[in-house]
Formats: sequence, structure tokens, C-alpha cells
Amino acid sequence: MASMRDIKRRKVSIQSTQQITKAMKLVSTVKLQRAKNRADRSKAYFECMYKTVCSMLMRSGNINHPYLVKGSSDRKAVIVITSNRGLAGGFNSNIVKLITKGELKKEELDIYAVGHKGRDALNRYGYTIKADGSDIVEEPVYADAQALAMKVLASYKAGEIGEIYLAYTAFKNTVVHIPTLIKLLPVDREAAAADNEDSKVLMNYEPAEDEALEMIIPKYVTSLIYGALVESVASENGARMQAMDSATSNAEEMISHLELQYNRARQGSITQELTEIIAGAEAIS
Repeated sequence: MASMRDIKRRKVSIQSTQQITKAMKLVSTVKLQRAKNRADRSKAYFECMYKTVCSMLMRSGNINHPYLVKGSSDRKAVIVITSNRGLAGGFNSNIVKLITKGELKKEELDIYAVGHKGRDALNRYGYTIKADGSDIVEEPVYADAQALAMKVLASYKAGEIGEIYLAYTAFKNTVVHIPTLIKLLPVDREAAAADNEDSKVLMNYEPAEDEALEMIIPKYVTSLIYGALVESVASENGARMQAMDSATSNAEEMISHLELQYNRARQGSITQELTEIIAGAEAIS
């Protein structure tokens, strides 16, 4: 059985850890509220953007445009959004599993990492890290998403990659966060056509279709990346808040258990001292 001194030291150590987890929970709660409001405001726009562009392309006929046709390259770009910090439960590991245990082959992937945790984990697994944009994940703005989109689209148009994917954590509510992998380009026409009853009605472009798509597709990709960044930040803070809440509760249980152990050890020590005093008194008499 541990001594009273050891139990007391461990209790003090756990109490210090509990204070840290409480503070981190409060910070995450405040950040979550701000990020949640931002995600809620933007979610409808980005969902509408995705559905509108898919619907438009389904009604465009056989347009031979670089953004709409799979490139000759078998390589695939995956924009992976995680966080720069840990202590967020399974937030980062779920995205890493989405890539490593998914259907995409490792030797064909170019990873555009946003977040140190995903970058480091995928690098350890031997994935090719094409670019690192981890500095934009803390406070994402539209311009950052646009710069990343332009970089990936340049590789797509140059024929270096044939497909573009986006991996992020979708924010459903405070406790539900869903690891998501979506295909940005080329658009899956068959899947989109199934969701659009008017897909057989042809789309008329003004100005010419090539010029219109050169403006629309980059905005479409940028919007989805920015929406994913915003939702990922909200999911990260929600996951960290839950993790710190669980850690605080576990610390409380451990402190209660150590208090019980300490009281038992103290009671045993007092009983032993009394026994020794009584035994000594009897010996003298």
C-alpha cells in the first residue's frame, strides 16, 4: 500500500492537472461558441454552392473543359484539414484513419496538409506531403482558402493530378462531428444527376461556357475549402471541450479515490500508533 506522503503527492499532482483541464474546457467553450456561430452562418451558403454547381454541370452536356474531365495523371490531391494542437479526443486521428484506411491508394496521393497533426501523422505513414498550409487553420479567412484552391487547381490544369479530394470534419452539433471525404473535381456527374430531376434540361451559358467555367469552378472549390475550414475549427473546439470535460471528471473521480486511500492509510497509522502506546504502557506496568 502506498504511503500517506505518496498519496498526498499524487493527489496534489492530479489537482494541478484538473485545474489545467478546467481552464482548457472554458477556453474551448468560448472558442466553440464563436466558431459555431460562424459555421452556422456559412453552412447554408456552401451547401447551396455545392448543389448549384453540381446541378449546373449536370445540365451542361458534354463540355470538354479541363476542370470537368479527369486528367491523364493517376495521382490524386487530397486537402487534409486537421488541427495544430492535440488534446481533442479523436478529432485528428479520425481524419488520419479516413485517409489511411480508406479506398485511396497511398502511392497515388499528394497530400495538401492543413494542420500539423494530420501532416505529421501522414508523413509517418509514408504519404507524400505536397504542401503545408498549417498556418491558416487557426483563423481561416476566404483569402487563405482561395490561395490554397489556386495552388491545387494549377496542378490539376497542368496535368500533375487527375482528381481533387477534400478531407475534413463536418460540424453537426456540439457533440457530433463527422469525418468527411468529398470529391471536388472532376464532379461525379452520375451521383449528382441522381439528385437532380431536371438534369436533362440543358444549361445555356452567357458568356461562353469556357469563360464562365473559368470563373465559376475556382469559386466553387474555394467556397468548399473555406466552408470545410470553418466547420473543422468548430469541430475541433467541440471535440476539445468534450475531451477536457471528460478529463476533468476523471480527475475528480481519481481525487475522490485518493482521498479515500489517504483516510484509510491515516486511520491505519493512527491505529498502529495507539497499539504501540498501549503495548508500551502495559510493558511498563
